[in-house]
Parts: sequence; C-alpha cells; structure tokens
Amino acid sequence: TRGVDRIARAGEGALAQTGNIVQLFVDVARQTFVRPFQWREFIQQAWFIASVTILPTALIAIPFGAIVSLQTGSLIKQLGAESYTGAASVLVVIQQGSPLVTSLLIAGAAGSAVAADLGSRTIREEIDAMEVLGINPIQRLVVPRVLAMVLVAILLNGLVAVVGIGGGYFFNVVVQGGTPGAYLASFGALAQLPDLWISLVKAAIFGVIAGVVASYKGLTPKGGPKGVGDAVNQSVVITFLLLFLANLIITAVYLQIVPPKGS
Repeated sequence: TRGVDRIARAGEGALAQTGNIVQLFVDVARQTFVRPFQWREFIQQAWFIASVTILPTALIAIPFGAIVSLQTGSLIKQLGAESYTGAASVLVVIQQGSPLVTSLLIAGAAGSAVAADLGSRTIREEIDAMEVLGINPIQRLVVPRVLAMVLVAILLNGLVAVVGIGGGYFFNVVVQGGTPGAYLASFGALAQLPDLWISLVKAAIFGVIAGVVASYKGLTPKGGPKGVGDAVNQSVVITFLLLFLANLIITAVYLQIVPPKGS
C-alpha cells in the first residue's frame, strides 16, 4: 500500500504541476499583449541567450551534419541511389535535426540560465516585492524571456540547418567521394518548402515550451539556494521530455497533412 500511495501522490503532483505550467502559459499569452512591452528586457535576454547558445550550437551542428551525411550516404550507396544523397541529408537535417539540436541547446543552456536567474530572484523575495509594488512579474520578467527564447530558437534553427547541410556536403563530397553537382541537384528531389516552414514552427514551439517551463521552475523553487539548483535540474529534464513529445506529435501531424514529395 505504501508503494501505491507513493505512486498516487507522485501522479497527483505531476498533474498539479502540469496544470500550473499550462496556467503560466495562458498568463504569458495574455500578458504578451499588455502595454508597455518590456523591450529593454527582451533585447537583453535575447542577446544573453544567443551569447550562451550560438557557439555550442554551431559546434554541435558540424558533427551532426557529418554523421547524417556519412550514415545516409553509406545506406543510400548500398541501395544504389547515390543521386538522392543530398536530398536525404537535407530532409533529415531540416525536418528533424536542426529543431532538435536547437531545442536541446535552448533547454540546456538558456533554460537553465533563466530558471537560475528567476529562482535566485524568488528566494531573495524580489518577486514578492514586485507584486507588492503592483508590478506583474510575469509581464515584467517572464514574457520577455519566453519571447527572447522563441526568437533565438528560430535563428539558431536556421544556423544549424545551414551549418549542418554545409558539413554534410563537405563530408559527402570530400570523405565519401560524392559528386558535388549531384548532391546539390538532388535538393529539390525530395525536399519541399513546407519542410522549412515546419522546421521554423517546431523551433518556435520548442522555444515557448523551454521558456515557460524554465520560468515556472524559476518562480517556484523550494528550500532556499539548494532548491534553486534542484529547480534548474528539473526544468531541463521536464523540458527535454516535453520537447521530444512535442516533436513526435508535430511530425506525425505534419506527415499526415503534407504528403511527401513524389508520393
């Protein structure tokens, strides 16, 4: 019975936390349109998030593009369809790779920084002081951070796509001895414009999820400074789980709505 009680309590806690995160998302959506918009905070947060994520993202994108190119190139060569190597690499990088790499960096680097910042403000009672002064902390602090993460996620998604495709081209042509013209010409064989749009939509949604979860954990730490560290770890883990689940759902819906090219 103790085990059952623990499972029941854990389930209740998870449901309550899910409801609180959804409520914070609704509050953020409402407060986004409240004036005045905190432009200075937004620009500062966007610059900070970009500064902590842009270099790791670029460094991850290069080997990622290389792995995709080497793996798909080897498989396609076995199937005797070398002319589609470029198209397959582009599809994998744009549709799945770049949004996921972006989401991991946004959640791991930017999300943890946001959770730590808001958590330290919470335990110093800055959030309570703002509420006493009649300042809405969600409109003042959370909204600029969430929107900044969305903007940086979209920009990083484009960076990962460009660097990943470039790395894939290099490794396919130089390492595997592929034909440059065939690699470039096959881009339009399987890839299509909606693939790029869904990649940008995924990045924006991932930015919202990472921003809201990090902000929620930062606003609700328990147990002083140690609680802030726990909140940061929990925000990263929860964000990772939600991002992969969201990616699965979005991809499934997209493949039902937009048929693959040539089908």
